[in-house]
Amino acid sequence: MPPSLLWGFVGVLIFMSGDGVESGYLSSYLVSLGKTEHDVALLFTVYGLSAAVSAWLSGALSDLWGARRVMMTGLGIWVVFQIGFLAFALPSNSYPLMLLFYGIRGFGYPLFAFGFLVWVVTTVHPRRLGSAVGWFWFCFTGGMPTLGSVFARYTIPWIGSVYTLWSALFLVILGGVMALSGIREKHGDEHIPGAEKHPLRTLFASLSIAWERPKVGLGCIVRAIDTSAEFGFLVCLPIYFMHDLHFSLGQWLLVLQAIFISNVIWNLLFGILSDWLSWRGTVMIGGGVGSAVSTMLLYWCPTWFGPEHILPTLFAGALYGMTLAAYVPLSALMPYLAPDDKPAAMSLLNLGAGASVWIGPAVVYLVEPFFGIFGVMVVYAVIYLISAVLTWFLTLEPELQAQLDRVRRSSRRTDPSVLQSGSAE
Repeated sequence: MPPSLLWGFVGVLIFMSGDGVESGYLSSYLVSLGKTEHDVALLFTVYGLSAAVSAWLSGALSDLWGARRVMMTGLGIWVVFQIGFLAFALPSNSYPLMLLFYGIRGFGYPLFAFGFLVWVVTTVHPRRLGSAVGWFWFCFTGGMPTLGSVFARYTIPWIGSVYTLWSALFLVILGGVMALSGIREKHGDEHIPGAEKHPLRTLFASLSIAWERPKVGLGCIVRAIDTSAEFGFLVCLPIYFMHDLHFSLGQWLLVLQAIFISNVIWNLLFGILSDWLSWRGTVMIGGGVGSAVSTMLLYWCPTWFGPEHILPTLFAGALYGMTLAAYVPLSALMPYLAPDDKPAAMSLLNLGAGASVWIGPAVVYLVEPFFGIFGVMVVYAVIYLISAVLTWFLTLEPELQAQLDRVRRSSRRTDPSVLQSGSAE
């Protein structure tokens, strides 16, 4: 972990823990208030659309404002609209207010978290970049939903569902303040000279790179596929496990913890291993093919064995978390698909990350009424296989690939002549 960015990683972990408190139970809680599964899927889809736009803006606005200001904006949006959601939408049980406040709150966490990711990839030397982004995703998923769901599991019986959501506000504020006050690294305050004179040109330059460098566009699609099933699972699986298969809330949260504890550990391990092996190969085989297999196991194991024999389901969950983590090196690969414009490439990567937040629930919204949960899981498995095919084409320029190979072989020795990429060592 780059020492100069230490407090940013800690802040992201705590912030995302607060953001993830709701992840294991909000959909089933809204159903208990009288909302249909269809209503809940639409709410999460609207939230995901906001997150997709916000994730794209996190890179583009970092060019315009600097990463620190982007993170501050995300923190402010999350806090204000979470208060609106809890103080007005839930007490009135108003679906339009839920769409308004929860939908706009979706702009918050991507600006904060992915703004910091841009800070990381524009600062860290390529020899350590896979490890650095592994640490980022370790903290991101360590919070949302791993520690967040653990937090909810113990607070819901104690203070109830609504006050648990209020307590998440404290975690988000704490993490945001720790990150923004603790990071002293200078790159987060920098922006492109003259960008403020042409703000729209600066923003949309991060979209034009998709057709100027088609591989960056393909990488965006792969990233969108990466966590789409994860966010779809948070909509449909709590209802399927608890209402259809009769798992208890505690058993479901235990499965969720198995998924994301595994994911947290392997995020870091795959980040480190990919620096020694291959960024592209790790994503293609471990991520694309592996996630297709583990997705179907995550359906078949609970369906076959039920809540009485939970160990196979926990194993399937842990395997899914592991294979999902194999996509981590994509965050290291993407900047080098456009080495002369890394923030723009990261904007497309973050756009894909945000898009996954609405694509996953949208699959549930469109497929589940006709084909049930089995159909939803098959669709997820197929698109994972498609991502493996697309990753095959994410090759670097031969000269750049040779330079990166030299960086890997240099082991602990830093050669300033090879792809100098920043100061956070």
